[in-house]
Parts: sequence; structure tokens; C-alpha cells
Amino acid sequence: MAVLCLSVGLALPVAAETLSKEDFLTFDPAQAKLGQLLFYDKILSGNRNISCGTCHHHTMASGDGLSLGIGEGGLGLGTQRTAGDGADKIQKRIPRNAPALWNLGHRDVRVLFHDGRVEMTDYKGWNFTTPAQERLPKGLNSILAAQALFPMTSDAEMAGQSGENEIGGAVKVRLDKAWPIVAKRVRTIPEYGRMFVAAFPNIDRPDQVTITEIANALAAFIGTEFQSYDSPYDAWVQTGAPLPRDAERGRELFFGKAQCASCHNGPLFTDQGFHAAGLPQFGPGRTRAFDPIPRDLGRMGTTNDLADAYKFRTPSLRNVALTAPYGHNGAYPTLNSMIRHMANPVGERERWQPKMARLPRVPWLDEYDFVLAQDRLEMARQAEAINLPRVALSNEEITDLEAFLNALTGTSTDKLPLGVPETVPSGLPVD
Repeated sequence: MAVLCLSVGLALPVAAETLSKEDFLTFDPAQAKLGQLLFYDKILSGNRNISCGTCHHHTMASGDGLSLGIGEGGLGLGTQRTAGDGADKIQKRIPRNAPALWNLGHRDVRVLFHDGRVEMTDYKGWNFTTPAQERLPKGLNSILAAQALFPMTSDAEMAGQSGENEIGGAVKVRLDKAWPIVAKRVRTIPEYGRMFVAAFPNIDRPDQVTITEIANALAAFIGTEFQSYDSPYDAWVQTGAPLPRDAERGRELFFGKAQCASCHNGPLFTDQGFHAAGLPQFGPGRTRAFDPIPRDLGRMGTTNDLADAYKFRTPSLRNVALTAPYGHNGAYPTLNSMIRHMANPVGERERWQPKMARLPRVPWLDEYDFVLAQDRLEMARQAEAINLPRVALSNEEITDLEAFLNALTGTSTDKLPLGVPETVPSGLPVD
């Protein structure tokens, strides 16, 4: 839905876009309820010790509040999560920040993950480009379902290490080998078996449940649960309800001088493109098997195109005020600091300090967390790749932009339809 409005300082009118219920994919409520239980059930993880909800929790606006997450083997939630101990302790941090899940069920969403490695290639045929290539299961109901398959195959996120469990071992052979094991785990739990038969018309017996139905149920939950389209900005577009003065000044800057809307546009405030913003890199990086440097090449890791080096997907800005820290690796702890970086990426990159990252202490990883910063040539390559212009903004203008971004927060984000279940069919503890 678009409403035409005039942004101060621009010669041409800008289409201010809002959202409505009709803009989202339609999912079956029974499948969404099933997906809620699966989302918080640790049965999907190799060692039965982490769920999707651990890193995308309702109480943290569908994130985890960390720069780089602590995945399989960790204990607790959010900033209180620890890295475990003994044989179960984590082997590495999650290489990237846990992305928020808001509005991923929108009909126009066509690319997911920070590097876009899950991408829609044929809207009508529901065809996707993914790391599974031709082995991607058939019958997925959305790009959300395609995306939901891959955290289960990540050793650091959910699968665990080879030798620890049958799922971790299967992934080492080939990632799609893990999915039948996950499906069998789920369908042999009587309550899940009954729910799948009731929710999916193509299922007559529990033994017919495959990873496709599991992914479709997760997608139904995520796509319906995390819808948000009732922010003060939406009210301004739809009814003309005035924004607070600082937010209105920020809106004019956002669509004008600050040039934010050149990338953060449309109803979701993202062009779904990829840009090299030059965020300081730390942690293990999402490295390629043959790359000896612990760096993260972003989109290039998916396309193998040098032109895509260090580029990452433009995030949606809806509810962004709830989802700190910011950037593909959570380098910046506040909106104010992230805005400063986007206005002056070269300068702010040089001023960035490791203490700004929200990284729970993991003593056995200390020597690796910031080792990349010592690589002078790699730092130069990253800086050279930056493709954002510098925009001169005063402190007051940055504060006004921050106020506008706060006006993109939905008013009912704490009143979501299903929330966190008290228990799950596996009987495993719920985070």
C-alpha cells in the first residue's frame, strides 16, 4: 500500500508506503500452531540442547541481543547466555548476528540471510536458490520454509559436531542427509504425529511426515506471528496522524538529505539488495573452506563474484529500535552509533572499539575474536570495498533520525498471537 507524500528538500514526491494484512502470505492457523511448538522445541537440534527460539526469542524481539550468538552447547538466553563447559562447550561463536524475524511473511520478500544464500528465483513456481541446490526438498510453501531448513544443518547453530550425534554426523556427509533424521525424530513423538495429520491435508499417517511439512509449519508460524504494521509511521501514512517533532524532522532527513531511503525503501524499508558498508569485522567470520583468513566476504561467498566482496543484505528497518545490536555482525550497540557509521563509514570504522561488541566472554576464543583487525592488508581490502557515500550530519540530525527509526516500531509488538509455549511435545525444556 502506498500513499503519495512530499518530503521536504526533495524536488519530486516520494511514495510513503505502509503495510496491511493483505500484504502477507496466507498460512494455515493449525500449521502455525504446530510451527510455534517446533520453533521452541530443542528436538530439532542434534544434541537436543537448542531451539530456533533460543536465538530468536519473543522476549528479545525475535533476536538474541548479542553481536555474535552462542549457539549449540551454550546455556541461557540473550546477554546472559554462557558458552558452556567441558566437552559440551561451544567450538566457535556464530559468525553473524541473529537477524530479526519481523515481516518475513510479506509477499515481496525474495531474499534471506545476510548473504542472500536463500533467494527466490521463480515466484509462481516457488523455486529457490539455496546451498542445497538440486537437493532442496520439494513442496515448500514459501521462501521462509526454505530458509528454516538451514540452521538445522549448521554445526555451530543447531546440528552439533560430527561424532556427537547422528544429525551432526549426517551433515558432514551432505547437509540434506540430516533432514530425514530430524523428520523421524519429530514424527515419532505421538503428539506431533497427531498434530501433523490434523494440520496437513496431504498427511494420513505420522510416518508420512517429512522435513517439508516441518519447514512449512515453521514458516507458517514465523510468517504469521511476527507481522508488524501498526507503527506511528503507518498511522502517519494512513491517517495523517502527526509524528513527534523530532521524528518528523528525522523523516524529512531520512527521505532527503541523509539519503537513507536510497537503500531502505519500500514498505519494508529495504531494497533487498547488497551493499558494502564497511562494518568492523570480528569473530570467526563465515569463511569458505579454501580461505585461510577468518574473514566474511558476505554476498561474494554466495555468488563467487569479486564485485560482491564484503556486501551484505540491506535489513528491514521496521522494529529496528527493538533489535540491537546492529549490522551483519552486531558491531554497533545503539541506533545512534549505527546511524553515525552509515553516514561516515570510513571514519566511524576507524573509531570503532572492540568493547562496543556485545560478546559474552569466552576465554578459549579470546585470541581469535579480534585477530582479523591485525591483518593490515585485509583491513585495507575491506575499507576499499565500501560503496556508501559520506553524508555530513550534525549530532542533532542524527538524534532526529534515531527518533524517526523509533517511529517505525509497531505498537503491538508485545502482544503477538501465540508467544512462547509453556511446554513442547518432546518434553524438553523451553527457553
